[in-house]
Amino acid sequence: MTELHQIVAAGDYEKVKEMLKNPKCNPNNKDVDWSYKTPLHWAAANGDTDIVKMLLENGANPCLKTAHGWTPAHYAAESGHLSTLRILHTFHAPMDKEDCCGDKPIRLAEIYGKEDCVRFLQKAELECRDFREKIAQEDIANDSDEEWLQQSKDYEEDIAFRTRRKTKTRLKSKTSFWHTG
Repeated sequence: MTELHQIVAAGDYEKVKEMLKNPKCNPNNKDVDWSYKTPLHWAAANGDTDIVKMLLENGANPCLKTAHGWTPAHYAAESGHLSTLRILHTFHAPMDKEDCCGDKPIRLAEIYGKEDCVRFLQKAELECRDFREKIAQEDIANDSDEEWLQQSKDYEEDIAFRTRRKTKTRLKSKTSFWHTG
């Protein structure tokens, strides 16, 4: 966890502000010990709207995903932080991305009974898709986390490899049992 992660998690607005003045400070650093959360993930989970806005204004990418595919919007929705969702949406954060289980932020808001967030996300999802279509037509960068997409692909390939290896091992065991008996 970087110092910025710690300060954001603690909710210290003034220290975050000071730290972001340093050009070497990367608001998109992914913390490998905490499922690749960025400072923005922490701020969204805490509902620290001032810090969320400051991070976004200083280059934080709202499209980055954790190891499980959660965007900052997932964390805000789970915790019921409507104002945080509104700020993320203003900065064109994806409101409709699925995590590795296929859940979108709206599903998390539903699970945790955050009805105001559900109502907001119903509208925000549509606006998000419309915006994505518009930028695609204008050939502008998309809102994906390429690193996460590659990690997901690598993970799926690893699972497939392990499954094939286990199947071969079981078949060999059964074959050797019948030949030795």
